[in-house]
Amino acid sequence: MSLVFYWHPMSSATPVACALAELGVAHDRVRIDIRNGEQRTPEYLAINPNGKVPCLVVDGTPIFEGLAIHLWLGDRFGVARGLWPAADTPERLQALSWCAWAYVTYAAVINRMFLASGDGPLRDATQAAAAGEAAQQLLALLEDRLSTQAWMVGDAYSLVDLVVAQVVGYGTYVGASVAAYPAVAAWLATVQARPAMQGEV
Repeated sequence: MSLVFYWHPMSSATPVACALAELGVAHDRVRIDIRNGEQRTPEYLAINPNGKVPCLVVDGTPIFEGLAIHLWLGDRFGVARGLWPAADTPERLQALSWCAWAYVTYAAVINRMFLASGDGPLRDATQAAAAGEAAQQLLALLEDRLSTQAWMVGDAYSLVDLVVAQVVGYGTYVGASVAAYPAVAAWLATVQARPAMQGEV
């Protein structure tokens, strides 16, 4: 199987880079310089019409959107490596739910908070406060789960932990602190300390 990963360090491609490292999957990497607009060249748009990273080309067919790539990697490689629940198990349903929660529900809130609290035209103190409150409610939900179990799904670390932790970790940089949630804070520190999360990703 041929895998070509299009990425840029310290970008939305980072979680996928970490997942590839965690899985130990052989692949080629093509760095797309998003600072210079390389993601909008005709050559790259022919691969990923969204004009963003990440993108993973599997045997000549591209798959884009970080969440889609994570779910495919989990299904294709993670089950055999004990890092993703098997199909037709309760744990698989939980894995899908929490990954979507992170990328869709939680990410939308923290992105809104980031935009409303920044210096740009969307700055709005009322909206920033509302988004901050929504983030705290979602972190409380995550705290409830991690207060009763060490990992997101099952009794061991999995790619679900990586996916959720990457989004929660990004949230801490834009103002969604986890300091008030001891179980979340401890779990996040443990996930971020894994070797696959280190290096130029």
